[in-house]
Amino acid sequence: MGLTATTASCLAVDAGNSKTDVAVVNPDGSVRGRARGGGFQPPAVGVAAAVAALSRTVGEALSAAGTASVGHVSACLANADLPREEAELAEAVRARSWGRTAEVLNDTFAVLRAGLPDDGSVRHGVGVVCGAGVNCVGRAADGRTHRFPAVGQLSGDWGGGSGLAAEALWHAARAEDGRGERTELAHTVPRHFGLGSMRALIEALHLGDLPASRKHEVTPLLFASASAGDAVARALVERQAEEIVSMVTVSLSRLDLLRTPTPVVLGGSVVAARHPVLHGALTARLAERAPAAAPHVVTAPPVLGAALLGLDRAYAPPAAYARLRAGFA
Repeated sequence: MGLTATTASCLAVDAGNSKTDVAVVNPDGSVRGRARGGGFQPPAVGVAAAVAALSRTVGEALSAAGTASVGHVSACLANADLPREEAELAEAVRARSWGRTAEVLNDTFAVLRAGLPDDGSVRHGVGVVCGAGVNCVGRAADGRTHRFPAVGQLSGDWGGGSGLAAEALWHAARAEDGRGERTELAHTVPRHFGLGSMRALIEALHLGDLPASRKHEVTPLLFASASAGDAVARALVERQAEEIVSMVTVSLSRLDLLRTPTPVVLGGSVVAARHPVLHGALTARLAERAPAAAPHVVTAPPVLGAALLGLDRAYAPPAAYARLRAGFA
């Protein structure tokens, strides 16, 4: 039997830098099909190639659901940072005809929605993603939003897992050769890779003996060193906390929410791990600078947020939201 279209269903997409999750959701909140694919990186491969790769994962989810298309596509995509990028990605998604309608947002909006209540009692909030990179968005109850360009160092960003790993390697290298402050990272980092010195690790990474993709393994070492009291490591982790708090307070200020009780939804692998040094510094500084803010960590997969946005659009009943959240618990 061939696949048919199911116009009442929603296709929820969370496409991050490292992985993609897709789910087909019924109006009653039940999940009909799911699929997982690789990272979504239009800046590296181009919009056409990135959406073509995404299409394979979408196809798997639609096939698992026994349908060829849906009523609405709720796509929350990494690298949809600037209005021009968002528009180009929306055009490419709509051209695929996965659904009759489609909405494309930055993936940070999925994290924000996943952390808000489903009864509509709170429509404002700030969402933070600190995973491979770092980003922050804010939404007021009247629909106004605040965003950062979030394209990396060029737009003033600092940190995230990749950025922290790079900083740890930089400080470890300088500690070993005498240019920088002493840190245990100079020993623990090369030891992790089975090497005797930072010089050997630098050579291995520079010449390709170790793939650059393994640099992400340095980030947990940084947090372990910070917890053990290493001053350099602790300073880096505390700077990450400061960067997050700065983004949040700017978003709250620009949306006139600084004195309004506001959920601050924290997501992404780095903050979701609740490392004591990072989480403690983050919550303490936020309480000092934005005492009305209410931070909480969301560990549910961001594709849940994309699906919830789809249910919002369909004015789904309360039972649908409860069923959907239970399906991703």
